[in-house]
Amino acid sequence: MKKRDPFKYFNSSEEIIRLAVMLYVRFPLSLRNVEDLLHERGIDISHETVRFWWHRFGPMFAAEIRKRRIGGMKSSLWRWHLDEVFVKINGERHYLWRAVDHEGEVLESFVTKTRDRKAALKFLKKTMKKHGRADVFVTDELRSYGAALRDLGMVDRQETGRWVNNRAENSHLPFRRRERAMLRFRRMRTLQKFAAVHASVYNLFNTERSLSSRYHFKQNRASALAEWRALCAA
Repeated sequence: MKKRDPFKYFNSSEEIIRLAVMLYVRFPLSLRNVEDLLHERGIDISHETVRFWWHRFGPMFAAEIRKRRIGGMKSSLWRWHLDEVFVKINGERHYLWRAVDHEGEVLESFVTKTRDRKAALKFLKKTMKKHGRADVFVTDELRSYGAALRDLGMVDRQETGRWVNNRAENSHLPFRRRERAMLRFRRMRTLQKFAAVHASVYNLFNTERSLSSRYHFKQNRASALAEWRALCAA
């Protein structure tokens, strides 16, 4: 059966749509910043078009990235780093939970209104359903993690300590930069949607620049761009 073309009936080419979505999700740019950058390249579209493309194709691109990467990622010998960060929506505090593996891959992003045992348990179950069970869960001192792991019978796998969870803390920084550029979020559903898409795009382009030579970094960057340009291809 022939694969349905998601770009059919759009006046702009799929290359332009992919470029606009990548600029908006990957970099801390506003919709109007993306409009101006594309205008400099001779592409005349409005910021509302960028918004529509991001809402239409962002989740689609993220789903294909996850599908390509998640198959070979399940392992019980992993260390998962778990952390939560607060995000305000219309002045009300919400919590963005994030699970990061030992290599810096963002496994799951999950938004809740609370950070109690029930929320931690729901977050862990959702992550383990996709990625299996980790050998070690590295967390901060929040007692909700211990209570949730106790319910799952894995409290002996929890590890806490000073600085041991820096990998999860650092994973919040790219998202925080995007949050400031977007002037915060207005709905919980939009936050969940963007956090999930941003995590997948971050995983694709995260080449650990400080840990590789210039030659290997350029190779990895070129491979990531080639994979991005092939997303949802007919």
